[in-house]
Amino acid sequence: MTRLVTLLSILLLVACSGPIPLDTILDRGETLHLQGARPTTLDPAQAGDSTSWSYLLQIFSGLVKLDNQLNVVPDLSDRWDVSADGMKYQFHLRPGVKFHSGRDVTPGDFKYAMERALNPATKSPIAKQYLGDIVGAQDVLDGKRTDLRGVTVVDQSTLGIEIDAPKSYFLAKLTFPTAFPLDRANVESGPNWFEKPNGTGPFRLVSWEKDSKLTLQRFNQHWTGPAKIKSVEFDLSALPGIVLYERGDVDVTEVDLGSLDRVSDPSSPLKRELVEAPILSTWYVGFNVKQPPFDDPIVRRAFALATDRDRLVDVYFKGTRSKADTILPPGLPLRSNDVHAPRLDVASARKLLAGSRYAGRMPEIILSVGEGGSGTGEALADMYARNLGVDVGVHEYRQNFFQALDAHEPQMFFTGWVADYPDPEDFLDLLFHTGTRTNYGGYSSPELDRLLEQARTTADADQRAELYRQAEQRILDDAAAIPIHHEVVHALVRPYVTGLVWTPLGVLSYHDVEIGQRPAKRAA
Repeated sequence: MTRLVTLLSILLLVACSGPIPLDTILDRGETLHLQGARPTTLDPAQAGDSTSWSYLLQIFSGLVKLDNQLNVVPDLSDRWDVSADGMKYQFHLRPGVKFHSGRDVTPGDFKYAMERALNPATKSPIAKQYLGDIVGAQDVLDGKRTDLRGVTVVDQSTLGIEIDAPKSYFLAKLTFPTAFPLDRANVESGPNWFEKPNGTGPFRLVSWEKDSKLTLQRFNQHWTGPAKIKSVEFDLSALPGIVLYERGDVDVTEVDLGSLDRVSDPSSPLKRELVEAPILSTWYVGFNVKQPPFDDPIVRRAFALATDRDRLVDVYFKGTRSKADTILPPGLPLRSNDVHAPRLDVASARKLLAGSRYAGRMPEIILSVGEGGSGTGEALADMYARNLGVDVGVHEYRQNFFQALDAHEPQMFFTGWVADYPDPEDFLDLLFHTGTRTNYGGYSSPELDRLLEQARTTADADQRAELYRQAEQRILDDAAAIPIHHEVVHALVRPYVTGLVWTPLGVLSYHDVEIGQRPAKRAA
């Protein structure tokens, strides 16, 4: 998905007093209190960022979902059949699955949602990415027709989907919100319908105060049964999570980089409440290959050889990240251990740069970062000044960073990608195939495209793994991007909160969370 992630939650530097005793925390019953970030939107056809996605997966649900081990399992459908050629699916809906309004979900609600997402009037930035494999999708995207031929209502409880070729990862794509059913009457109630969405998920949205609070309440008629907690409340204020946690306002929060040393100190009482969870993600430096000097692959290669990932991870990130030698993160199926980015070699980097066509006439170079990313940008700029003797300016987008990436505006950029589904196609194909929306650098290689296209429809897992190994090594050798680190979530969780699990996609499920006895508020 373009599940692009921002740096805001990990780069806020704060100075806080020591933790307050737990017995000063209010007993607030069966509500889980969390630090949250403002969603960009709660329209499943529009949300391409990880923050919005995290809310959508609570409010909406689809035919299938990923379990905590990233297996595709039934959700609103209880089973499915696949044709011998691997191109036709029939999904059988569970009896009595309902929208939050109480109306039964029908196969037509899925068809409507997918047709709406693909309709050019919706202007979805992600529909092609996640629904483009379905027969007839391009015709809808092009405005040639409104009916999506590859999605059919077979009967009152069966939905048929036909795709253009057998693709082993297709089912996993249906776990993304673009394929979730929508209530047409709800959507057509007004342009801001998603502020009062009629969803199908285990929680329903009851309030959304844009800059202060978002509250979800359990949906008792969900097919999985009611959640164990009554509600989840997110603090959307600008206050850092560590401040909210230490003063007793939230039960769970991620820990920012500036606070991690203090929190993880063995003498800190918070150390016992600190949890770590590796995420299937990669942060990388990207280049716009259409803009000087990065239209010269020799310059890109020089920057790759001048990148000291060990120093960045150990010194700047203080060992809180996992060094990335590859685009594909550890733990991703079909990932090869025989792929490596160019290793640090300052002498070779300087020699390459001196032999490039921009030697002696290097244009101004600006590294673009998202909100809160200026610190990382400055660390990268300092490294390139030290190792290459090249001045790199840093531009922090306070807003619209991803829109700028979509428009191919940045000359050089630092961003991250979190897996939407556990397959190399979600990284290599979406980020580097010619013409994909999320190929922000405009990189193009006919040989790479051939490898990626062959991997899409190859059934044998070992053959697919080999094709992706070749593709990834080509990307790294050509320095289309420089992997920097893989994300690790560091969070504080109150000891009375149980059943909270971070999946490798960085998504939290609240259905099985339980809240034990909170200490009562101490009398003043």
